[in-house]
Amino acid sequence: MNKQPFTGKPLSRLEGHQKVTGSAKYAGEYEAEDLLYGYVVNSTITKGKIISIDKSEANKLEGIVEIFTHENRPSTGWFDFQYADMDAPPGTVFKPLKDNDIKYNGQPIALVVATTFEMARYAAYLIKVTYKEEEFTTDLKANYKLAREPKKGLASMLKPPPPKPTGDFEKAYKTSFVHHEGIFNHGTENHNPLEMFATTVIYEGKNKLKIYDKTQGTINSQLYVANVFGLKMKNVQVIAPFVGGAFGSGLRPQYQLFMAVMASLKLKRNVRVTLDRAQMYTFGHRPPTLQYTKFGANANGKVNAINHKAIGETSQFEDYVEVVVNWSAMLYPAENTLLEHKLVPLDVYTPLDMRAPGGSTGMHAIEITMDELAYQLNLDPLELRLINYSEIDKTTGKEYSSKELRACYLKGAEKFGWKERNPKPLSMKRGNKLVGYGMATGIWDANRLLARAQAIMTSDGKVTIKSAVTDIGTGTLTVMTQIAADELGLSIEDVTFLYADSKMPFAPIQGGSFTVATVGPAVKAACKALNKKIFKKAKKIEGSPLEKVKFEEVTFSDGCIIVTNDPKLKCTVQDVFKTNDGKEIKTTNTSMPNPLQYRKKARAVHSAVFVEVEVDETLGIIEVKRAVTAVAAGKIINPKTAESQILGGMIWGIGKALHEETITDHRFGKYMNANLAEYHIPVHADIPELGVLFVDEQDDFVNDLGVKGIGEIGIVGMAPAISNAIFHATGKRINDLPIHFDKLL
Repeated sequence: MNKQPFTGKPLSRLEGHQKVTGSAKYAGEYEAEDLLYGYVVNSTITKGKIISIDKSEANKLEGIVEIFTHENRPSTGWFDFQYADMDAPPGTVFKPLKDNDIKYNGQPIALVVATTFEMARYAAYLIKVTYKEEEFTTDLKANYKLAREPKKGLASMLKPPPPKPTGDFEKAYKTSFVHHEGIFNHGTENHNPLEMFATTVIYEGKNKLKIYDKTQGTINSQLYVANVFGLKMKNVQVIAPFVGGAFGSGLRPQYQLFMAVMASLKLKRNVRVTLDRAQMYTFGHRPPTLQYTKFGANANGKVNAINHKAIGETSQFEDYVEVVVNWSAMLYPAENTLLEHKLVPLDVYTPLDMRAPGGSTGMHAIEITMDELAYQLNLDPLELRLINYSEIDKTTGKEYSSKELRACYLKGAEKFGWKERNPKPLSMKRGNKLVGYGMATGIWDANRLLARAQAIMTSDGKVTIKSAVTDIGTGTLTVMTQIAADELGLSIEDVTFLYADSKMPFAPIQGGSFTVATVGPAVKAACKALNKKIFKKAKKIEGSPLEKVKFEEVTFSDGCIIVTNDPKLKCTVQDVFKTNDGKEIKTTNTSMPNPLQYRKKARAVHSAVFVEVEVDETLGIIEVKRAVTAVAAGKIINPKTAESQILGGMIWGIGKALHEETITDHRFGKYMNANLAEYHIPVHADIPELGVLFVDEQDDFVNDLGVKGIGEIGIVGMAPAISNAIFHATGKRINDLPIHFDKLL
């Protein structure tokens, strides 16, 4: 009766042993009889047409089964509508091998299928392609004047456009006591997950497929395959129980899925296609973005004018949009705002979501501009943010369902030791190192979508929960098991969570920090419905002590239904199954937010980030020495996996600020460092002392569990906090990311 809940406990990952021992299987590791291997050939030009593809030398090799190009690929059933998957932006979905047009450098133009991976790869290098090149443009800076408004589409539901202007910005800005204008350049970044993209297709006959795919949405990949190849949804099963890193790269189906399915259907064989590290740079990226800010404040530090403009890169065939400029007015309630976001179509592949898409880009410009105002006003940067604290989202005029950002500021500052900061730049030293303290605010949406879950109890009293949701390494499996165990009154060992299979009840793509808030309530609803079903059967047992008891008056615990106020009155689940002929009892339930109710309040997760850096006075080398992130994200289901998420975001933020950069040679329209040797990411030596604290935040509005997402909030404030710390240390304000030592010499 007094059993402690599992939610709120720091439970270790239930699949952890499988992952560290190597027994967990990923998309490219499933065994299949008579398996064929595909290797993709990519274009070496940026724009133009294929004149000819000479496959003669490759076809002479033993073990080559087929070489697919636009000339001999099988016909597909592309639907005549805009979206082939649930995460497609407005425009025309890219169709691999559709024709001889080259739209971007690295575009897939052929697939070699062979009996071994090594033979397929070798044959790919023997293929000779003749092109007719055309003029192209890939430089955002050189073409920023071509910026236009984004096209509208379904994606704007989760990525709303900037709100309309308010007040009179120009007048307010000119008459502000202090004002600051900034220009920011955010370069291209590419996903580099440990697991590269792979698809293994098992051909089960009569166009029926079982697909092991690297994806953040099994049903999304199923939808894509069915749409593209004109197959029945029931004949396409997508499975992805283990995903070796994704954070946006797996939201949209990538071209290896198309290639593998195409070859399997045509050859009626089992086929695997795996991309190599360089090919991981050919299907999307965090887009380079130019930003312009103009903030004004009165003598008391109240921000009264905000202008934030962003110009982002997109492809020529789709309009990829991020929420970059909306955040400032969501945090700081200025009466006069002008927020703008435009796109420049270039000869590149469509950008794609990368952890906190738009948020980590926009908050960098916003929080540096706020830092500048603080120095002009001779205010502590923390004090300036407290002066401008608001419980209202100015972009909608709605009150936040919960907002403990003030507690984040105060508790984070205390844990970090912010009061030890000398406010004057260039004032703190440690030997030959300049020491700087910087801080920034973080914000991200707290969204929730529709999801379904199934709960099945067997005669031994154990329960299996099913959902199509994936687990990209965030701890979804563990957290959902905790939620179910608490609702059912069972131990963790008696609950099995089965997931990442498109045949299971619907779950959306895992992204946007909405998974626990979306799937968690569905799991809770299914478990509650299962309890009710069992309770009803228990009441009907002859002589049942529960005959006159209401459902609200009982507690489920360790396989028993107990009258809460009289624990002596109880019925075991075993008794129920005896009258049910031992048959399993199951229920499937849907959970979704009430759209009318949900519109009444704004919803967000917040953070405050504090960072200390050291900068070598002679060499300009930057080291992040320590950082603290305080987070307000509703109820924390599992503090251990939650802390891991925030730490991962903080490390990625260090990479964003100081390391990560994809270099394009615009003479060739080509990435020059498509490898982990030259695309720098943080390593162990770069990771300092990191601290995470979660402040208490009660929120009964966001969902039944009171939870908010935490996948993105860990990264959004790190880069600006590091930038602000570097300014405090050196007196030099650098707005371009990443910040290299040469900019400080």
